[in-house]
Amino acid sequence: MKKGKGIMTVTIGLVCFVLAYVMFMQFKTVEETNITQIENMRETELSEKLASWKEKYEETALKLQETNTKLQEYKQKRESNQEASELLNQELMQAQTIAGLTNVRGDGIVITYTDNGNSEIDKITYLQLIELVNELRLAGAEAISINDQRIMNMSDIINIDIEGEEFILVNKKRVTSPYVIKAIGDQKYLESALTTKTIGFVTRHSNAILEKRNNITINKYNGEIKIKYATEVVKEEK
Repeated sequence: MKKGKGIMTVTIGLVCFVLAYVMFMQFKTVEETNITQIENMRETELSEKLASWKEKYEETALKLQETNTKLQEYKQKRESNQEASELLNQELMQAQTIAGLTNVRGDGIVITYTDNGNSEIDKITYLQLIELVNELRLAGAEAISINDQRIMNMSDIINIDIEGEEFILVNKKRVTSPYVIKAIGDQKYLESALTTKTIGFVTRHSNAILEKRNNITINKYNGEIKIKYATEVVKEEK
């Protein structure tokens, strides 16, 4: 009996040992499998996150590039618009200056034209003022005024006779002697044109005194401009 119990005890012990060994090996395999899966999962997640960040970076870089391109386009358009605006402003300024619609300042000459006496023969006429203005224009004057009345293309210089009293109107404003004529332009040309021997206006009229002056101010035309007939701009046919 004792021998049989001993064999049974050894057998049970061996079975327990085998079961314990098998369980140990299973636990070990499970443990290794879990670690491997976890590591694999981490690598996958990292790869996915890396790919995601790479994609986001590429999208951001592309958007940045597109934004820079648009900014460059806006900058070019702005510069182009500024250039166009400046050009239009210059052209508008020139047009206003030629039309007499803006105050101007520059170098030029001043002519003081005074009646020689009280007789009607010695009085300055409107025709003489028109002649003087025309000579100044031919000499390249860019702006002209008579007693601060701006001379324009449509300015009228006329003689009025009311009940025996004669006087001159410039832009419908009465002007009297001394007549101060201002002209802005090349001083050399203006002076030369008016003082030319025998034919210059100042040469022929001793009561006209010419002075060269700098920073002459000529005020704009303050009257009303009415265009009655020239109402439409016709494009030239090509």
